[in-house]
Amino acid sequence: IKLLMESMAQELAPKRIRVNAIAPGAIRTPINTSAWDTPEALKSLLTLIPYGRIGLPEDIARAAVWLASDESDYVVGTTLFVDGGMTLFPGFSTNG
Repeated sequence: IKLLMESMAQELAPKRIRVNAIAPGAIRTPINTSAWDTPEALKSLLTLIPYGRIGLPEDIARAAVWLASDESDYVVGTTLFVDGGMTLFPGFSTNG
């Protein structure tokens, strides 16, 4: 998907059509309830998230609204990772 988005951005940018992607991390939704519905599961999940909390659907919504706004006019062909730092894993560790 990332490469498709980049190819589309290259083709459409000269027409001033911006193509970008959002790459969400762990977001508190029904599809992944088992990853956060018990204290033990949540603790395990949070070891993967440097920011220290699971994401909310509103976190992704705010990113989407920003990308759709004129405020992001010069952002073209990029993937915005909204993941609390999950892409840093396995470099991140809560063990110090």
